[in-house]
Amino acid sequence: MKNLKLTTCILLGMGPASAWAQDLTTNDFSDENVFLGTIFVSAPLNPEAEDGVSITSEALALSNPADLSELFAAEPTLSVGGGIPMAQKLYVNGIEENNLAISIDGARQNNRIFHHNTTTLIDPSLLQAVRIDPGVAPADAGPGALAGALEYETVDVEDLLDEDDNFGGSFKTEYDSNGDVFTNSLTTYARVGRFEALAFARYATGNDRTDGNGNTIIGSTTNLASLLGKLAYESEGGGRFEFSMEQVSDDALRPYRANIGAIIGGRPTPETRSYDLTRTNLSFEYTTINPTAFWDPTLRLSYSGTTLINDELSLSTRAYSEGETTSLNGEVSNKFELAFGELNAGVDFFTDETFLNYENATTPAWNETAGEELTNIGVFAQLRMEPTANTRLSTGVRGDFQQFTGIDGSEQSTSGLSFNASGEVDVSANLTLSAGYSHVWGGIELAENYILNSAWDYSAADIEDVTSDNFYLAASYDAGWGVLDGKVFSTAIDNSRAASWGGGPALAADVEATGFELGFSRDWNSGFVRIGYANTDTEVNGLNADSYNANYLTIPLGEIVTLQAAHQFNNGVVIGGDVQHALDFTLTDTAYSSSVDLAGYTVVNTFVEYRPDNVDGLTVRAEVNNLLDEAYVARATYGQDFASVEPNYEEGRSFGLSVEYAF
Repeated sequence: MKNLKLTTCILLGMGPASAWAQDLTTNDFSDENVFLGTIFVSAPLNPEAEDGVSITSEALALSNPADLSELFAAEPTLSVGGGIPMAQKLYVNGIEENNLAISIDGARQNNRIFHHNTTTLIDPSLLQAVRIDPGVAPADAGPGALAGALEYETVDVEDLLDEDDNFGGSFKTEYDSNGDVFTNSLTTYARVGRFEALAFARYATGNDRTDGNGNTIIGSTTNLASLLGKLAYESEGGGRFEFSMEQVSDDALRPYRANIGAIIGGRPTPETRSYDLTRTNLSFEYTTINPTAFWDPTLRLSYSGTTLINDELSLSTRAYSEGETTSLNGEVSNKFELAFGELNAGVDFFTDETFLNYENATTPAWNETAGEELTNIGVFAQLRMEPTANTRLSTGVRGDFQQFTGIDGSEQSTSGLSFNASGEVDVSANLTLSAGYSHVWGGIELAENYILNSAWDYSAADIEDVTSDNFYLAASYDAGWGVLDGKVFSTAIDNSRAASWGGGPALAADVEATGFELGFSRDWNSGFVRIGYANTDTEVNGLNADSYNANYLTIPLGEIVTLQAAHQFNNGVVIGGDVQHALDFTLTDTAYSSSVDLAGYTVVNTFVEYRPDNVDGLTVRAEVNNLLDEAYVARATYGQDFASVEPNYEEGRSFGLSVEYAF
């Protein structure tokens, strides 16, 4: 937990979450019905403003995430593994994030470069909100929502500045004892007439960290830089034009395979190599602040791109690799108010490209330059309605049309339909039931950059269309003294592209994740406590999933328990923390093993934060992460189910201190 206050809302019907769901007027998600199972992570508004979110029933959690693992630590159905930010991957209900429709400020993401590094490198300090639709996602969430949708929303001026102020900002400095990590960030924002502007910069640097055994985690140094800039203009007629630029970069020596500590007995490689990764997001959007019943448009044109460079020319491997993924995408849509609800209809498109340049100074015959391209045009409509005072329904359909171009210039065209339906009913004042189903056509997926092979023969077999079926059933009961909730879920993906360098471009795999979660929450005027439990089973091609065959698909998970609590005193002090406990798990009947044991672990994080009343804008925070100094491998980390792999360990105990001054 590092320095950004977050409100985590898991809408499984829990009292605090439900209250927050009804008070979403401050972000882009406010106009959408929220069903049991939707996940919100939202930063509070300006803490100095009158409408700032505090630790109340609406503010479900207080945490300070530095990376994905800390951002989602309190949610048992959201798992992050990898050990270091460069290698972290997110799994939602057991399915890897590449199978979700991911967007940042509405811009589609295309980040499948290398299976050994992270999928979406993001700095949580930039975020105002995160929304996850696990499994069943609406049609307007975008194409390719095979296992749901994930939306990141960065901060805007209106999130930080009071209406009667024209300028503001903050400076924050942080220190983490494990690795001697120093972080500094500066934010400024202004409103002049009809113009708004925001600028944010953050830089973190530090040494290798140590795990709970006191061993150095090789390649775990910190060298992260993030930037965010926004410029907006509101016309007299109510039109809002906004341009945003966001960039995150990580450049340091990492384990040779970033998501693995070492391979025992594999081919000789250096211990580390350079990983220079930069992700850039550009987006231009037009909306209106004065919508009418038949005019509430969204026009968006975006570009996103990620570049990874591994320069090994000075090492024994004498190689240079550069992979780049890009996406040019956009949307034109409009929301129509109907007597019984709201209809959002429109068209969207994307052109995604992958590119690889590989050079081998020892064996030039191995040099490779290759790339694939995919263009998609989609038409969608999503209807959200409240037929009665105690029922909410959402249903939608989309059609997608694709044109794929392979490395050799060969082309393949395909198209398909997707549909979804979900709803909830208040059976009584205390009991709410919810269910949802979706069938998603994903079409063709681009292959990972680092396995592209110019010798592939695309004429041997067409690439199969990937499809999925998602289902969930949820219930929530408010007993007065607390809220009990539960959910069962299932995602089955058929013909997911599993191309390999030597096996060709048309290989495919089937994946399935099923499970259930249980929760309890209780809130009071100045705090809350919530407990969650999830049990997830994952399969690939009919066998229990292992982390090798499940690349880009899933991961063995088993049982996870989480606890989160916080309390705010009247003197400006807030205390809290979270616990994540993974139970011992015996993985049986995989493609490579009849039985392997995955060790359980317990991680405890605590914090205290103080805002003195006599110093406006000052916030001081101290925290202890991994309080018990647990030596452990996160359950979603690659390789721990293989004896020949030394997986990446998580960092041991660390003491953190941060000071922020807002002006």
